[in-house]
Amino acid sequence: MRLDKFVCKSTQLSRAQAVECIHAGEVVVNEVAVLVESTQVHENNTITLNAELLKPRPFRYVMIHKSVNTICSNVDEAYPSLFSALDLEHSDELHVAGRLDADTTGLVLATDDGRWSFDIIRPQQHCKKVYRVGLAQAIDEGQVMDLTAKFAAGLQLQGEATLTRPAQLIILGPQDVLLTITEGKFHQVKRMFASIGKRVVSLHREKIGEVNLDIEVGAWRYLRAAEVASFKREA
Repeated sequence: MRLDKFVCKSTQLSRAQAVECIHAGEVVVNEVAVLVESTQVHENNTITLNAELLKPRPFRYVMIHKSVNTICSNVDEAYPSLFSALDLEHSDELHVAGRLDADTTGLVLATDDGRWSFDIIRPQQHCKKVYRVGLAQAIDEGQVMDLTAKFAAGLQLQGEATLTRPAQLIILGPQDVLLTITEGKFHQVKRMFASIGKRVVSLHREKIGEVNLDIEVGAWRYLRAAEVASFKREA
């Protein structure tokens, strides 16, 4: 963790205030004053600010039900940040593990534990994500078996050298499907359906790994211990 981030996570200081303290020589790491805010430190290091021992707040793991026309960012841009309407202290310390587009709704996981979030998004983890997809064009009954097989075999997306990983397609209705994927290419779900001539008109993430979305739109809750542990790195 960067030293300035550690100081912020251990105090009520802003990032700018933390940097000012570091430059002033007020922050000591293992009995040595460190003047560079980007210095990497560990939770086990002895770090003091003006001779007071710093102890970072515990890591947090949060589920958010993202509403439409919000963005997975800590600051408002063309659309408001999904954190803006949440009564969540120090939300600026959190980051999203697996972003959603502004027009996509559903399950978002946020944390201040970078190692944990990396284990979710790293390609080798093959973390399953389940999406409810609304289509502009109907799927005919005669297409169901063929499309299911195509998704299971992998699709060739425009601009990609390799096929997508095997995906599970479940047809709920002519224009309503469930899709489970284990990777996260740019706009992947929309591009997968575009490759078979179908346009996505609504997209909602229902599940990540073993964590199911179970809260109302715009709400949040802390993940349970078992949910946090379910994302342990595979060998």
